[in-house]
Amino acid sequence: MPRRFFRKFSLKKQEVRERWYLAPFQHLLHDRRLWGIRRQTVAPAFAIGLFMSFMPFPGHPLFATLLALWLRINVPVAFATTFVSNPLTMGPVFYVAYRLGSWVLGMEPQAFEFEMSLDWMMTSFAQYWAPISVGCVMLGLTAGTIGYLVVDFLWRNSIWNYKADKRRRRNNGDNASPRDNY
Repeated sequence: MPRRFFRKFSLKKQEVRERWYLAPFQHLLHDRRLWGIRRQTVAPAFAIGLFMSFMPFPGHPLFATLLALWLRINVPVAFATTFVSNPLTMGPVFYVAYRLGSWVLGMEPQAFEFEMSLDWMMTSFAQYWAPISVGCVMLGLTAGTIGYLVVDFLWRNSIWNYKADKRRRRNNGDNASPRDNY
């Protein structure tokens, strides 16, 4: 089940080769681990994508892709998982990260008034960046660890169910493939 699920959403190597902006990375794209749908490459890629989605800087997909290339894990899964962080979830995530970071650093949380201006970024953001950064790293590590464990568990459980079904069919003398039921 997990392999078929991830295969639906993964990019094909041929599709990536056709993208002009990835031409400088063609020599990196031949490794099977970067595209293979295996538990050993998908679960860590899922965790890296979740971790990167909680970071307080832009460019999550780019950084997750670079980490996946460096660690030789599934690139499309790492890329796609970063979209957990989106305009709807960023506000609550950063608020929770700020509160968590303030608590960890022993700071008193202050009223947060955001203003989209360079003056606010230069003066007010300095008092918020440390708790937000600490909170984001902690939330990212937690989400990445939980994501890894959940994907790994579901994958192993699916394999165990597949093998148990295969054993049951063999013992019953049924010649139908266990994949016919999925």
